[in-house]
Amino acid sequence: MNRKNLMKGKRMTSRIMNPFAMLCFGLAIGAAARLLDIFTVNLGEVFSQMAVWILMGTLISVYSRTAKRAMVNALAFCLGMLLTYYLAAALSHGVYSIKFIIGWTVFALCSPVMAYLAWLTKERGIFAQIVRVGIVAVSILSSILLFDGLRIYDFLIDGILIYLLFFKKVNR
Repeated sequence: MNRKNLMKGKRMTSRIMNPFAMLCFGLAIGAAARLLDIFTVNLGEVFSQMAVWILMGTLISVYSRTAKRAMVNALAFCLGMLLTYYLAAALSHGVYSIKFIIGWTVFALCSPVMAYLAWLTKERGIFAQIVRVGIVAVSILSSILLFDGLRIYDFLIDGILIYLLFFKKVNR
């Protein structure tokens, strides 16, 4: 890739990977996830589990320009997603518990720390390697321990995570 195309790609990523865009993306994904819960069985199930959110948070973090930007982008995305998901749930008289709201809110509030760690995975060193393994392990274990086992889509999500974390090169 020549220098001109590389710079053009970085500018495009900077436009997409900013807190306002991530908030808007989170708002849209939260509403979509709630609608999928209402109108589908399989897709609603996918977006109700942690693995897909770990994948999205990792993507947001890894492609953010700086660690600080990764932290802000992830928090904006998670808060936007929660806001519209539970607003749509309330408006649609959906069933949800306060335990889930608290759990996902804690997850969202911890997202800056998780984003920082995910951003570090593209750095060199043993710590980055440990974090890579940890992200994949948490994704797999959350499916097993919290959601009664791995499903076909978990293998796909975890495969994408492994590719992104261990094989995909990212230019910053």
